[in-house]
Amino acid sequence: MTSSSPDFPSWHSIADVERDTGLSKDTLRVWERRYGFPMPARDALGERQYDNDQLIRLRHIRRLIDAGHRPGRVVALPLDGLVELNTQRQPERIQPATNPAELAEVTASREETGLATEHWMRMLRRQDAHGLRQALAQMQLERGLARLITECVAPMNVLVGQAWLEGRLAVYEEHLYTEIVQSVMRQALGQLAQARSPRPPRILLTTLPGEVHGLGLLMAECFMVLEGCHTIPLGVQTPLPDIVTAAGTSEADIVALSFTAAQNPRDVRTALGQLRERLPAHVEIWAGGNCPALYKPQRGRPASAAPTFLPMGRLQDIQDGVARWRALAPADAA
Repeated sequence: MTSSSPDFPSWHSIADVERDTGLSKDTLRVWERRYGFPMPARDALGERQYDNDQLIRLRHIRRLIDAGHRPGRVVALPLDGLVELNTQRQPERIQPATNPAELAEVTASREETGLATEHWMRMLRRQDAHGLRQALAQMQLERGLARLITECVAPMNVLVGQAWLEGRLAVYEEHLYTEIVQSVMRQALGQLAQARSPRPPRILLTTLPGEVHGLGLLMAECFMVLEGCHTIPLGVQTPLPDIVTAAGTSEADIVALSFTAAQNPRDVRTALGQLRERLPAHVEIWAGGNCPALYKPQRGRPASAAPTFLPMGRLQDIQDGVARWRALAPADAA
């Protein structure tokens, strides 16, 4: 099926395609060489020209990459294969490499990430906010939001945190990095929100008073939105009574909280216990972050009782948590 009459074809320049899909010109050229698609025609001046069929395929490819699929898996697929992947209702996941070609792509991707993070650190030390924002946005376009977070942002967070601890990075530089990463991820979230309608579970996200760091919370929200969840972000430092009220007003199914290692373990466990007592039994509590208290055995509750909270040690655990919730939820809720 073609999207235009053969007598009156519609053609698009590479700049048109870049604006329409968000895929950069460099990415389109690389795919052309590496995967044999797209295959543009050339005008009288030798400039690339893409027809409507290629544009439609590229739109589907961009959406799949945002959901975590690797370019090597999807770029060469025909349109019907792309449509089938895009309309599957099972949770969208980061696709593991399954053959030698894909494993080679993963290895090359990791090497590229290592070089990229070194370059990003240099830009951060120069306070090159524009350059760093553009670099992260470009990586998001090439790899999708899920892989941007797991393969780029997560290791970069470690580097930035370590450099700050060792005095090689000033506080204002750490703050600059956080603001840039958050702006890139929020822009990607906005694009996802326009492309799909959310469905349960409804997840309220926040931190407790004293926890001022919201980057981990935003990273978690990205994975929830990629799973098609309805998210309700409250920002950071929400008092416990307000969390309870907001959860009831928004009819939240899950309250998700983030804790850094700086939080007092005893205070964290006490607050989670208090929250469990005040929330309805059917509302789950998910807790993630680097606080060691989250991953110790939960004592003091009857063996038959539900756990106080569910620890989310990895961002990928969110995918399993959402799948489990939907499998157990009533048909009209899921």
